[in-house]
Amino acid sequence: MNEKNSGISDLIPNVVRTGLLVGLVIVYVSVIGMVETFNERDVIRDWVTMGQLLIFMPAIVGGFLLTRRRLKAGSELGLTLLGGLVVGIISSVPVVLLVLVASWIDVGEIFVNVNRDLMEILTFDNDSPLLGALMTAGFITLAAIVGMLVMFIPERYRQALLTAVGVTLGVGVMAELVTLVLRQFVSRDFIDVFFRRDELKLNGALTVFGISLALSLLWSFYGATIRERYTTLPSRQQRNVERGGFTALGILLLVLPWILGAFLSNVTNSIGLYILMGLGLNIAIGLAGLLDLGYVTNFAVGAYVMGVLTSTGPLGVGEQLGIDFLNFWLVLPIAVLCAMFTGFIFAVPVLRMRGDYLAIATLGFGEIIGKLAVSDALSPIIGGAQGVLFIPSPMISIPFTDITLEFSDPQMLYYVILGACALALFVSIRLNNSRTGRQWMSIREDEDVAQAMGIDTARSKLLAFTLSAATGGLAGAIFAAQVDSVFPNSFRVLVSINVLSLIIVGGMGSVPGIVLGAVVLIGLPELLREFSEYRLLLYGILLVFMMTSRPEGFIPSRVHRRELKQDDPPDSPPAEDADSPTLNPA
Repeated sequence: MNEKNSGISDLIPNVVRTGLLVGLVIVYVSVIGMVETFNERDVIRDWVTMGQLLIFMPAIVGGFLLTRRRLKAGSELGLTLLGGLVVGIISSVPVVLLVLVASWIDVGEIFVNVNRDLMEILTFDNDSPLLGALMTAGFITLAAIVGMLVMFIPERYRQALLTAVGVTLGVGVMAELVTLVLRQFVSRDFIDVFFRRDELKLNGALTVFGISLALSLLWSFYGATIRERYTTLPSRQQRNVERGGFTALGILLLVLPWILGAFLSNVTNSIGLYILMGLGLNIAIGLAGLLDLGYVTNFAVGAYVMGVLTSTGPLGVGEQLGIDFLNFWLVLPIAVLCAMFTGFIFAVPVLRMRGDYLAIATLGFGEIIGKLAVSDALSPIIGGAQGVLFIPSPMISIPFTDITLEFSDPQMLYYVILGACALALFVSIRLNNSRTGRQWMSIREDEDVAQAMGIDTARSKLLAFTLSAATGGLAGAIFAAQVDSVFPNSFRVLVSINVLSLIIVGGMGSVPGIVLGAVVLIGLPELLREFSEYRLLLYGILLVFMMTSRPEGFIPSRVHRRELKQDDPPDSPPAEDADSPTLNPA
């Protein structure tokens, strides 16, 4: 009886806390207008909207997490089921109160997004606010129960089910993107079977769910066997498999812009530029542990050098001096060298700084470059607020022919960015496995110990800042040629924050993590521009989640994984060896 009372007393605070948190999250996203805005996009046409997901998904997650926590703690099955039910009931109370208060009192002057449209969503367009609120409460409770019951599914099938649901919702949200790709390979009639006006239909959702579930189940049954067979192969055959995989990936990257089309290639180019900057900043932060918040400085220097030296407008050096040999390919290394010189100069004053002080100092450099870009003193050179215009696109003349390739459209410029990313990736991998890379990592771990071991920390820091600035200048130069102009508002400190965020989200020191972070933080907002007003809010939520739940990132490097989460189990007394002598206490 005491154990049962103890279980109940331990369960009640968790249930109340989880329920209130879920309810407040639903109320918050409703009051700030997210539910109403997101409700305009259907995930499954005429069945599920993104606004409804914002209402019911927190309850599903809350019921799932509470049940998982209670099962790990060894709670009784009956108490666990009761807890999931109560979570749904408690989480629906704030929503009901919001509907009732909004129906009795005009709160529109305080909360402008609490309007009739929101009430129609929260009450399912019911004439009676109380009845509609109770209906919503019932569905929220049902959602919490669903999240609770998912935890009781065997792990293999649960993982497959969650993967299939995630893929289906992802295809529904990105239905416009999916249809843009499909139109290049299949007929319009075939697309209309599963999509309608760029929205996923119910039969399309069921098809995607079925295929995803089948593939996930197949992998759950045979994935371990495949991995085991791969590990038992001779090293030569493993290398051949890896080469085959990299070859297939290379072929895919080469044909990717012609699969995606012009619009999506433009989005891919934006992702590629941030991958390029992420690879550079990762040298300073991921390897050397130098928190640089002024990385936009290097980006701006590369862009302005490319713009001033190649522009055909009045600010162009070539136009002023009457020379015509300054083109993209000739100026590109100059822009990189200028960015490296800037990184070196800015690194000298901060060599003795660490941690927060270093971050604040570099943040100041980022603000300085923004003020200089709009200053009157430099406007005769870089145009001030008017910027630099008429920047030509990269071109290549094929020898012995009259053919000239112009990299002006997104699909052609993609190859310039891909080549730059490949070069930066090669240099990054070589540095990571070099003596210099090991010196940087030792400075990141403990600068005093590194200095005591004979490492020249000042020289290593200067080298890290300088090499990190190189890819920033390279990205800026390509960016200037991509947009045909350079304006100061393109070089705000937010660029540095974005690059740092994608490294944190993806995983410090991890190249695949940088790619994933760029896709999540740069690609998705580009594809969901109608929700851009909530971009920074979603950034903040994602960063808080990463810091609390997965500080090493989605795809961390092995080194950071070992640093943040030790793989060794807690210390335990060594097991006795049957053959070893033991002391007789007698």
